[in-house]
Amino acid sequence: MRVTIVENTPSTQHGQVGVALHEAGAAINLIKPRTGDALPLSPDSDALVVFGGEQRADDVAGFPYLDPLADLMRAYTLADKPVLGVCLGSQILARAFGAQNLHGNAVEAGWCEVAPLETAADDPVMGAVTGPFRIYQMHTDTFTLPEGAVRLASSRGAENQCFRIGRATYGMQFHFEVNQNVARAWNRDFPDVIEGMRPGWVRDMPAEAAKWGAAADQTGLTLARAWVSLI
Repeated sequence: MRVTIVENTPSTQHGQVGVALHEAGAAINLIKPRTGDALPLSPDSDALVVFGGEQRADDVAGFPYLDPLADLMRAYTLADKPVLGVCLGSQILARAFGAQNLHGNAVEAGWCEVAPLETAADDPVMGAVTGPFRIYQMHTDTFTLPEGAVRLASSRGAENQCFRIGRATYGMQFHFEVNQNVARAWNRDFPDVIEGMRPGWVRDMPAEAAKWGAAADQTGLTLARAWVSLI
Protein backbone atom coordinates (compact mmCIF):
# COMPACT_ATOMS: atom_id res chain seq x y z
CA MET A 1 0.00 0.00 0.00
CA ARG A 2 1.03 3.61 -0.59
CA VAL A 3 -0.01 6.28 1.92
CA THR A 4 0.30 10.05 1.56
CA ILE A 5 1.19 11.88 4.77
CA VAL A 6 0.84 15.65 5.06
CA GLU A 7 2.88 17.36 7.79
CA ASN A 8 1.80 20.80 9.02
CA THR A 9 4.74 21.63 11.28
CA PRO A 10 8.48 21.82 10.64
CA SER A 11 8.94 18.90 13.07
CA THR A 12 6.22 16.24 12.89
CA GLN A 13 6.52 12.80 14.46
CA HIS A 14 4.19 10.05 13.31
CA GLY A 15 4.25 8.10 16.56
CA GLN A 16 1.79 5.23 16.83
CA VAL A 17 0.37 5.90 13.36
CA GLY A 18 3.87 5.50 11.97
CA VAL A 19 4.30 2.24 13.87
CA ALA A 20 1.07 0.81 12.46
CA LEU A 21 1.93 1.89 8.91
CA HIS A 22 5.39 0.33 9.23
CA GLU A 23 3.86 -2.92 10.49
CA ALA A 24 1.63 -2.97 7.40
CA GLY A 25 4.57 -2.39 5.06
CA ALA A 26 3.21 0.93 3.79
CA ALA A 27 5.23 3.05 1.39
CA ILE A 28 5.01 6.69 2.52
CA ASN A 29 4.64 9.70 0.25
CA LEU A 30 5.58 12.59 2.56
CA ILE A 31 4.39 16.11 1.74
CA LYS A 32 5.31 19.28 3.66
CA PRO A 33 3.23 22.05 2.07
CA ARG A 34 4.20 24.54 4.77
CA THR A 35 7.76 24.48 3.38
CA GLY A 36 6.70 24.58 -0.26
CA ASP A 37 5.89 20.99 -1.23
CA ALA A 38 3.06 20.83 -3.77
CA LEU A 39 -0.12 18.96 -2.91
CA PRO A 40 -1.51 16.56 -5.53
CA LEU A 41 -4.57 17.85 -7.36
CA SER A 42 -6.35 14.51 -6.93
CA PRO A 43 -5.89 11.29 -4.94
CA ASP A 44 -2.71 9.54 -6.04
CA SER A 45 -2.24 6.97 -3.28
CA ASP A 46 -4.29 4.45 -1.31
CA ALA A 47 -4.91 6.64 1.76
CA LEU A 48 -4.26 10.09 3.21
CA VAL A 49 -3.07 11.16 6.68
CA VAL A 50 -3.04 14.81 7.76
CA PHE A 51 -1.28 15.53 11.04
CA GLY A 52 -1.57 18.46 13.43
CA GLY A 53 -0.05 21.91 13.72
CA GLU A 54 -0.33 25.11 15.71
CA GLN A 55 -1.99 27.09 12.89
CA ARG A 56 -5.75 27.53 12.69
CA ALA A 57 -7.58 25.38 10.17
CA ASP A 58 -9.18 28.36 8.42
CA ASP A 59 -6.14 30.67 8.37
CA VAL A 60 -5.93 30.59 4.58
CA ALA A 61 -4.37 34.06 4.50
CA GLY A 62 -1.38 32.88 6.50
CA PHE A 63 -1.32 29.36 5.02
CA PRO A 64 -2.80 29.41 1.49
CA TYR A 65 -2.35 25.66 1.07
CA LEU A 66 -5.10 24.93 3.62
CA ASP A 67 -7.91 25.28 1.08
CA PRO A 68 -6.30 22.87 -1.44
CA LEU A 69 -5.59 20.48 1.44
CA ALA A 70 -9.24 20.54 2.51
CA ASP A 71 -10.21 19.86 -1.12
CA LEU A 72 -7.79 16.93 -1.24
CA MET A 73 -9.20 15.39 1.95
CA ARG A 74 -12.68 15.67 0.48
CA ALA A 75 -11.53 14.14 -2.82
CA TYR A 76 -9.99 11.12 -1.09
CA THR A 77 -13.21 10.64 0.87
CA LEU A 78 -15.40 10.82 -2.23
CA ALA A 79 -13.09 8.30 -3.91
CA ASP A 80 -13.68 5.93 -0.94
CA LYS A 81 -10.02 6.05 0.02
CA PRO A 82 -9.31 6.15 3.78
CA VAL A 83 -8.55 9.55 5.29
CA LEU A 84 -7.21 10.31 8.77
CA GLY A 85 -7.14 13.86 10.12
CA VAL A 86 -5.50 14.34 13.52
CA CYS A 87 -6.08 17.50 15.61
CA LEU A 88 -5.53 20.28 13.04
CA GLY A 89 -6.15 17.60 10.41
CA SER A 90 -9.57 16.87 11.92
CA GLN A 91 -10.39 20.58 11.92
CA ILE A 92 -9.44 20.91 8.24
CA LEU A 93 -11.48 17.81 7.45
CA ALA A 94 -14.52 19.20 9.23
CA ARG A 95 -14.23 22.44 7.26
CA ALA A 96 -13.86 20.47 4.02
CA PHE A 97 -17.35 19.10 4.62
CA GLY A 98 -18.99 22.39 5.54
CA ALA A 99 -18.47 22.56 9.30
CA GLN A 100 -17.39 25.66 11.21
CA ASN A 101 -14.03 26.03 12.92
CA LEU A 102 -14.31 27.35 16.48
CA HIS A 103 -11.38 29.24 17.94
CA GLY A 104 -9.97 29.19 21.44
CA ASN A 105 -12.89 27.69 23.35
CA ALA A 106 -11.71 24.09 23.72
CA VAL A 107 -8.40 24.04 25.55
CA GLU A 108 -7.22 20.52 26.37
CA ALA A 109 -3.63 19.60 27.19
CA GLY A 110 -2.02 16.43 28.48
CA TRP A 111 -3.51 12.97 28.88
CA CYS A 112 -7.22 13.77 28.99
CA GLU A 113 -10.27 11.52 29.19
CA VAL A 114 -12.22 10.76 26.01
CA ALA A 115 -15.46 8.78 26.01
CA PRO A 116 -16.61 6.65 23.06
CA LEU A 117 -20.31 7.06 22.31
CA GLU A 118 -22.91 4.38 21.58
CA THR A 119 -22.29 4.97 17.88
CA ALA A 120 -18.72 3.71 18.36
CA ALA A 121 -19.73 0.22 19.44
CA ASP A 122 -19.79 -1.23 15.92
CA ASP A 123 -17.36 1.24 14.34
CA PRO A 124 -14.28 -0.47 12.84
CA VAL A 125 -11.89 2.00 14.46
CA MET A 126 -13.42 3.44 17.62
CA GLY A 127 -15.03 0.10 18.37
CA ALA A 128 -11.53 -1.29 18.92
CA VAL A 129 -11.41 0.41 22.34
CA THR A 130 -13.94 0.13 25.14
CA GLY A 131 -15.02 2.59 27.79
CA PRO A 132 -13.50 6.01 28.55
CA PHE A 133 -9.75 6.24 27.97
CA ARG A 134 -6.95 8.71 28.58
CA ILE A 135 -5.20 10.00 25.46
CA TYR A 136 -2.89 12.90 24.66
CA GLN A 137 -4.41 16.28 23.79
CA MET A 138 -2.87 19.62 22.84
CA HIS A 139 -5.31 22.05 21.25
CA THR A 140 -7.34 25.21 21.77
CA ASP A 141 -9.68 25.05 18.76
CA THR A 142 -12.52 22.73 17.83
CA PHE A 143 -15.29 22.53 15.21
CA THR A 144 -18.93 21.82 14.62
CA LEU A 145 -19.91 18.38 13.38
CA PRO A 146 -20.09 18.18 9.56
CA GLU A 147 -23.50 17.37 8.12
CA GLY A 148 -23.82 13.63 7.58
CA ALA A 149 -20.89 12.77 9.85
CA VAL A 150 -21.20 10.27 12.69
CA ARG A 151 -19.94 11.51 16.06
CA LEU A 152 -18.04 8.66 17.72
CA ALA A 153 -16.40 10.14 20.82
CA SER A 154 -16.61 13.21 23.05
CA SER A 155 -14.90 14.81 26.02
CA ARG A 156 -15.74 17.44 28.58
CA GLY A 157 -13.63 19.98 26.70
CA ALA A 158 -14.65 19.20 23.11
CA GLU A 159 -17.89 17.55 22.04
CA ASN A 160 -16.50 16.37 18.71
CA GLN A 161 -13.47 14.28 19.61
CA CYS A 162 -13.90 11.77 16.80
CA PHE A 163 -16.17 11.55 13.78
CA ARG A 164 -16.48 9.39 10.69
CA ILE A 165 -17.64 10.32 7.22
CA GLY A 166 -18.53 7.50 4.87
CA ARG A 167 -16.68 4.22 5.20
CA ALA A 168 -13.18 5.17 6.26
CA THR A 169 -12.69 8.92 6.71
CA TYR A 170 -11.94 9.83 10.34
CA GLY A 171 -11.34 13.10 12.12
CA MET A 172 -9.75 12.72 15.56
CA GLN A 173 -9.27 15.82 17.67
CA PHE A 174 -7.09 13.93 20.15
CA HIS A 175 -3.47 13.04 19.44
CA PHE A 176 -3.66 9.26 19.57
CA GLU A 177 -0.42 9.13 17.59
CA VAL A 178 1.47 10.75 20.48
CA ASN A 179 3.30 8.18 22.58
CA GLN A 180 5.50 9.05 25.55
CA ASN A 181 8.57 9.56 23.36
CA VAL A 182 6.70 12.00 21.13
CA ALA A 183 5.31 13.84 24.17
CA ARG A 184 8.83 14.32 25.50
CA ALA A 185 10.01 15.54 22.10
CA TRP A 186 7.18 18.09 21.96
CA ASN A 187 8.17 19.41 25.39
CA ARG A 188 11.68 19.87 24.03
CA ASP A 189 10.72 21.32 20.63
CA PHE A 190 7.65 23.46 21.46
CA PRO A 191 7.91 24.44 25.14
CA ASP A 192 6.50 27.95 24.67
CA VAL A 193 3.46 26.73 22.72
CA ILE A 194 2.75 23.98 25.24
CA GLU A 195 3.25 26.19 28.29
CA GLY A 196 0.86 28.70 26.73
CA MET A 197 -1.85 26.04 26.66
CA ARG A 198 -1.09 24.48 30.04
CA PRO A 199 1.31 26.36 32.30
CA GLY A 200 3.54 23.96 34.19
CA TRP A 201 3.11 21.07 31.74
CA VAL A 202 6.81 20.75 30.93
CA ARG A 203 7.40 20.29 34.67
CA ASP A 204 4.36 18.11 35.34
CA MET A 205 4.52 15.78 32.34
CA PRO A 206 6.86 13.10 33.77
CA ALA A 207 4.52 12.41 36.70
CA GLU A 208 1.45 12.25 34.46
CA ALA A 209 3.31 10.08 31.95
CA ALA A 210 4.07 7.61 34.73
CA LYS A 211 0.37 7.50 35.59
CA TRP A 212 -1.30 7.50 32.16
CA GLY A 213 1.37 7.10 29.48
CA ALA A 214 1.64 3.33 29.03
CA ALA A 215 -2.10 2.76 28.72
CA ALA A 216 -2.42 5.73 26.34
CA ASP A 217 0.38 4.34 24.17
CA GLN A 218 -1.48 1.05 23.85
CA THR A 219 -4.81 2.74 23.10
CA GLY A 220 -3.17 4.88 20.44
CA LEU A 221 -1.57 1.90 18.77
CA THR A 222 -4.86 -0.04 18.85
CA LEU A 223 -6.65 2.83 17.12
CA ALA A 224 -3.85 3.30 14.60
CA ARG A 225 -3.82 -0.38 13.66
CA ALA A 226 -7.60 -0.35 13.30
CA TRP A 227 -7.52 2.59 10.89
CA VAL A 228 -4.62 1.16 8.87
CA SER A 229 -6.60 -2.08 8.47
CA LEU A 230 -9.18 -0.13 6.42
CA ILE A 231 -6.67 0.74 3.69
